[in-house]
Amino acid sequence: MITLRKSQDRGHANHGWLDSYHSFSFSEYFDPAHMQYSVLRVINEDKVAGGTGFGMHPHRDMEIITYMLAGELRHQDSMGNGSVIAAGDVQRMTAGTGVRHSETNASADNEVHLLQIWLIPAQIGLPPSYEDKHISDARKRNRWCLIASPDARSDSLMIHQDVELWATILQENNALEYVLQPERCAYLHVARGQLTLNGQVLTAGDAAMISAEQKLEIQAQLESELLLFDLPELADTPLQ
Repeated sequence: MITLRKSQDRGHANHGWLDSYHSFSFSEYFDPAHMQYSVLRVINEDKVAGGTGFGMHPHRDMEIITYMLAGELRHQDSMGNGSVIAAGDVQRMTAGTGVRHSETNASADNEVHLLQIWLIPAQIGLPPSYEDKHISDARKRNRWCLIASPDARSDSLMIHQDVELWATILQENNALEYVLQPERCAYLHVARGQLTLNGQVLTAGDAAMISAEQKLEIQAQLESELLLFDLPELADTPLQ
């Protein structure tokens, strides 16, 4: 079964300095039908104006992934990490027992565009940790590239949950397949472009919740960048 979640149906908040779309309930946006999908809790598409950003604020017991689409984002945290990540970079922060961090636009003028993703971890109380990697377009072009996984294989970020996050940049008229294993579901998010998923059309900002499907057939109608989350089946997934 494939259930589409169209871009315009997401929650939306425009604060002037921040233009944000929420795929799941977040902050002042609340939709009991879209609280999470499996262990995927948040996908926020954020555009942050130059010279602005999120000041120091706390998190705990969450796996936080930042997937950069455009611009440069400056990160600082209470673990002593400081970095600037740009388009093609992916960052993972395990909040664990508690961490504070800030995320600000590194440019005074140019907008930064990113996806912020939260995954519920397999257990609470983990030691906080941080890593980031640059993943070139070439690694993603017309092929699946593993971005994050529980075993950090293929030079992916390590996440503390039974989730694999894949990405691709699929050029116009190119196609890819993905086979889901038993007792798995998936969530596909289109960052840009236009494609068909098993014959259904998705455009930028659209997503698909996928369960009880064995094979996904994806074809790009325009050059498209997308993320695919391979997730535990939809049964309750409480923290341990």
